[in-house]
Amino acid sequence: MMRMNMESRNNHLDKNKVVLGLSGGVDSTAAALLLQKKGYRVIGYFFDTEGNNLNGRREAERVAAELGIDFIYEDVSCCFQEMVVENFCSEYLCGRTPNPCIICNPNIKFQKLIEVADREGAYYIATGHYARVYHDSCRNLYFVQQGANTRKDQSYMLYRLGQNVLSRLVFPLGNMEDKEEIRQLARGSGLSNAEKKDSQEICFISDDDYASYIEGKGYIAPSGDFVDKEGNILGQHKGILHYTMGQRKGLGIALGKPVFVTKIDPEKNQVILGDNEELLSHVVLSTDHVITEAIMDMEGRRVQAKVRYSARPAAAVIHVERVAEDVAAYQIRTVFEEPQRAVTPGQSIVFYDGDVVVGGGFIQGSIR
Repeated sequence: MMRMNMESRNNHLDKNKVVLGLSGGVDSTAAALLLQKKGYRVIGYFFDTEGNNLNGRREAERVAAELGIDFIYEDVSCCFQEMVVENFCSEYLCGRTPNPCIICNPNIKFQKLIEVADREGAYYIATGHYARVYHDSCRNLYFVQQGANTRKDQSYMLYRLGQNVLSRLVFPLGNMEDKEEIRQLARGSGLSNAEKKDSQEICFISDDDYASYIEGKGYIAPSGDFVDKEGNILGQHKGILHYTMGQRKGLGIALGKPVFVTKIDPEKNQVILGDNEELLSHVVLSTDHVITEAIMDMEGRRVQAKVRYSARPAAAVIHVERVAEDVAAYQIRTVFEEPQRAVTPGQSIVFYDGDVVVGGGFIQGSIR
């Protein structure tokens, strides 16, 4: 019934019209060019997560003018602050390592694109992500699929998108195998941003110093103890938000041998240090899943899984466990054939069937 209602609402939308997330970078610009070549009427949409990003707005407006497309600007800083930034800060203060894009994509970026598309009468939405959408026509289900450019593939970041988004989503760069092809496309059209550098890893932190950013928001992380796995005190750390699993550099402690962060204990305000072997885990525990199919259908399924964006997919088996008696709450225990290094609470584990994303969830912990 929900799918029928969704389809009936979309019947009046123009399938020759697409709202594109336009950042002013070369990827989204090339996406607009490719859409235009296919005959779509493109509307560029710039959502301002800062509320005062005048330079970003001007760059996107200039590109839109060069492309000859309509341009829409929206200040989304209030909801971005509430949903993404506050989560980002609180996760680090709890000893976890968040990925803000995974929160932003379903709750801000693609939700806003759908809202603007509905308002403008456009059926499709698009972004410059390196990914594709796969439609299983037998079951009428849509899946995120890896992009042809495996080095820049961003499917991991998109696993939480729902059917309402995927059914209307276009990734024009999905079949592009080389970033240089994209720059050549922009150069060939005489666009001013053809040589613009790629954006930084965290869009709202210009210098990648996330700890200073969080402290600048007024959050305080008190110093505490570095300890080994037996609880012996090794020294003092400067606050748990400065550390993440697997970290070796910047610890500010010398023990005469290489040591890594192997665990963060927010309750005791301790950072546990150990050797590389202590970072290896065969089992990953995750919750709060988005699964394209019914979650119980995942029981015993063999998949390829990634424990972070930069990881290679690795062979694993999924086991689904109920974790509460009265509610439909489930934990997934993913058992890998080969141990995974530095599995990090707060990051996501994403499941693949071949090159198709079938779901994922937030990592809670791991077992050696």
